[in-house]
Amino acid sequence: MPCGDDKPVRGRPNIADLSELDRFDEIIDVRSPGEYNEDHILGAINLPVLNNKERARVGTIYSQVSPFEAKRLGAALVSRNIAGHLETRLADKPKKYRPLIYCWRGGARSGSMTHVLRSVGWQAAQLEGGYKTYRKAVVADLVTWPERFRFTVVCGPTGVGKSRFLRALSLLGGQVLDLEDMAAHMGSVLGAYPDRPQPSQKLFESRIWSALHCFDSSKPVFVESESNRIGNLHTPEALLNQMRAADCLNLSAALPVRIALLKEEYSHFLADPERLNRELDRLIELRGRATVERWKALALAGRWDDLVAELLEIHYDPAYSRSLTHNYSQSAHGQQLVLLAPDELTMRDLARQVLDAG
Repeated sequence: MPCGDDKPVRGRPNIADLSELDRFDEIIDVRSPGEYNEDHILGAINLPVLNNKERARVGTIYSQVSPFEAKRLGAALVSRNIAGHLETRLADKPKKYRPLIYCWRGGARSGSMTHVLRSVGWQAAQLEGGYKTYRKAVVADLVTWPERFRFTVVCGPTGVGKSRFLRALSLLGGQVLDLEDMAAHMGSVLGAYPDRPQPSQKLFESRIWSALHCFDSSKPVFVESESNRIGNLHTPEALLNQMRAADCLNLSAALPVRIALLKEEYSHFLADPERLNRELDRLIELRGRATVERWKALALAGRWDDLVAELLEIHYDPAYSRSLTHNYSQSAHGQQLVLLAPDELTMRDLARQVLDAG
């Protein structure tokens, strides 16, 4: 994991637990690609010993024919796949290579890979309990860990550059929990990323867990004023409770600055007005068909400044104001920050002011 160190592995040489994740050169997930894509330990690479079809085939034989026949077939497939990994992804690993290997519950799949790699001479170890134990830890830790940290919530209406401000804070060394980036969604009804599907809920939680695992509890953690849902995903309840009780920074900007920022953030819609109009149809129930049809006409005419201004005034700003008052009451007492221009240098200077002020 990215916040690890080079301390030697302790305990049994071929078995490790979750406390030792940071002590290995690489983490190898030997589950099928389907299992890996649903969720995995952050930073782990996927070297499956059974692919999706092979895993389904072995499972079918196990339940419909016999466990013996399934194990015989599985052994052949696993051996063949491990050989392939040795000849490709693992071919250039040095003698002192120390991988940590896991499967669903620390059973045969990870055991087979660990045995072969240790036979080569590498200091491979198997994660005790596998992914199942890891997932239990993530669920439990996301209930208790948020209390360890002092959050600073960045508030502000749509288009003031909250996400960019968080990125600027991070680049300058601030601790940032960027939930929208982790969720691959900008939070609003139009906020789906054009080229990044949202992860599963489990993988979203793994991303949060991994970030909290690396944070220093003596320093503030900056986070955006999110709701309980980011697209199709849910913000973990304990984390959300800590955020809503936290100190706030209030970021604001003049309307022309907000329009400029939003046109950059949503440039994919400017390039495809028809796609935007299909998304705008989702607002008919809230804003009425006549209003949405007017917005769609503005999009087709390329009158982007007028469209963005109306969306902010009629839809986004009233909704955000209600949500902020209800969910982030500390914002009324928060420091006021004004973004004077939509460029990165201005954003970075503002972030530096906040960090310098402690």
